[in-house]
Amino acid sequence: MSMSVSVNWDGDDRFKATTGSGFDITIDKDLQQGPRPMELMLAGLGGCTSVDVVGILRKARQDVVNCVADIQAERSDEVPSVFTEIHVKFTVSGRKLKPAAVERAVRLSAEQYCSASLMLERGGVKISHSFDIIEVE
Repeated sequence: MSMSVSVNWDGDDRFKATTGSGFDITIDKDLQQGPRPMELMLAGLGGCTSVDVVGILRKARQDVVNCVADIQAERSDEVPSVFTEIHVKFTVSGRKLKPAAVERAVRLSAEQYCSASLMLERGGVKISHSFDIIEVE
């Protein structure tokens, strides 16, 4: 499977990325019109693992109504300032969610399914996960 993105300079420290699927994203080092490139990497990780977790929980017939992945990352002090540690905390809301099912979904995403997470770990980034469950009516 191949993917593509075209990134075009849009002046100053700003770039416009156009994905192969037709979406535009403004990238801006100065945070005037878009996120920084490394923030986009974290967003990609969060999106990738969240899709997995929600999909696994749905397949397990868990009544999920919301899932938030809050991601905190540390970067090295030296250039290149790569990620050294990332923590993903899921807050999963639903009706009568089983903690074992949520734990399993998070673990399967981290260990088998999330390409972004696995790629970062293979590059030496330490990634940890946790979760909270919120019961809703």
